[in-house]
Amino acid sequence: MKILTLTTLYPDSTRPRHGIFVETRLRQLISYSGIDARVVSPVPWFPSRKQIFGEYATYAKVPRTENLHGIEVIHPRYPLLPKLGMSLSPWLMAISLASKLKCMQQEGYDFDVIDAHYFYPDGVAAALLARKFGKPLVITARGSDLNLISRYHVPRKWIRWAAQQADHMITVSGELKQVLLNMGVHPTKVTVLRNGVDSELFRPVDRNKSRRELNMNGFVMLSVGNLVPAKRHDLVIEATARIPDSKLIVIGQGPELHRLNKLIARLGIESRVRILANMEQPVLRNYYGSADLLVLASAREGWPNVLLESMSCGTPVAATKVGAAADIVSAPDAGVLIEDGNVDSLVAAICRLRENYPDREATRLHAERFSWDETSAGQIRIFNKIIQEHVA
Repeated sequence: MKILTLTTLYPDSTRPRHGIFVETRLRQLISYSGIDARVVSPVPWFPSRKQIFGEYATYAKVPRTENLHGIEVIHPRYPLLPKLGMSLSPWLMAISLASKLKCMQQEGYDFDVIDAHYFYPDGVAAALLARKFGKPLVITARGSDLNLISRYHVPRKWIRWAAQQADHMITVSGELKQVLLNMGVHPTKVTVLRNGVDSELFRPVDRNKSRRELNMNGFVMLSVGNLVPAKRHDLVIEATARIPDSKLIVIGQGPELHRLNKLIARLGIESRVRILANMEQPVLRNYYGSADLLVLASAREGWPNVLLESMSCGTPVAATKVGAAADIVSAPDAGVLIEDGNVDSLVAAICRLRENYPDREATRLHAERFSWDETSAGQIRIFNKIIQEHVA
């Protein structure tokens, strides 16, 4: 089986954690024999690599081709027009990718199925290309593509069209499946396949040694995720200010950095809060395993992988009840859920967890229930079925 994975959410040498959950699922899938995969991960075209242009300069630095963990990845460029980008990006992306896919076929990789991740614009562009090349299509919904982008009129129409064109759809939670059903998608066309956790990578560490190396002491909390408003790191910082014996490490990058640093200074807790940039997963594992608690205060999520990563390292979590958080934090050994997204609820949840702190080995065992085997087997069943139906 030859799979073509099409998504803008995929790591590259300049952004090693970007869309890493897509890469992880694909790597788990191709560990099965008889499966070959290539990745097309387009990036917006931009002419300059000068840092003054911020994120756009990063796009320019992304290599055209690379091999990541044995998987061939190409990064074609597509035009992203200011103001009109949201409405036109599926067309522009599809037009830019068509010649690349044709070359791929001519060079011998005639893919059997298009595996698209993120509904907009990626899934819509994939639907246009699936029609052009006469290939079956599976689209995976990830979270904000349905929870947020589908609220806009034009993208919502595009998403509905792509859902009609797709042979099958996958969502990472039942909540996202319901969004598609509310759009009129037939239930038989949607399968929930949750993300798993790599328990070999994310495993307990020597806490005493690791805490010394990472300069951790006392009760240390983590808040991991992009520095964007939806992650609500500011609530975790404010909660830290109200728990005097606590310390916080925020791990992430993004446009909120300056505002968060100003908040830390205004609260006078510079000595208790650190903000660190994104890091490689083996290093992140050491922070997970050394911390006492991971706090996820997000306003919205699909399937928050950081929860399982933390728990797999033995560290319990406090998470807002959004997306699939309730499916993950489903027992006291995992941690606690935060019903309301405010500082009072956050502080109460953290204190409640500290008073009833679970056994770290039990937290690890809870995470081990979320293996990738069921998800990979489900993908293979879906791919085989739609390929056979397409050939018949």
